[in-house]
Amino acid sequence: MGQELSVSYQAVKTKVHRLMDAVVEGTKTESDVHACIRRWWNLVQPSDRAVARRYLLSVLERSHATLNAISSELPELEGFAASSDRPSHSLTERPMESNSSAAAASSPV
Repeated sequence: MGQELSVSYQAVKTKVHRLMDAVVEGTKTESDVHACIRRWWNLVQPSDRAVARRYLLSVLERSHATLNAISSELPELEGFAASSDRPSHSLTERPMESNSSAAAASSPV
């Protein structure tokens, strides 16, 4: 018998956010995300796929809108240098860390 999979909105949102976190942390690449979504979709029962698709598209749309809102506000922030340091659209490239940001990230809060 196949594994059952929850297709609640919260479960889909959690799946997407965990993947995004893993990419931000550098533990997953674009190909990892592709494989993960393929595995997840294959676990969704065919009768539940319409709901899963609707929830997934909704989560992706809202996440995209949130990222756009953040990035559009950045140039307006005082002290946020407007330079050619545009974020990469590739998930395979990791941002360069300066010594101060690496030290801040490793210090306990």
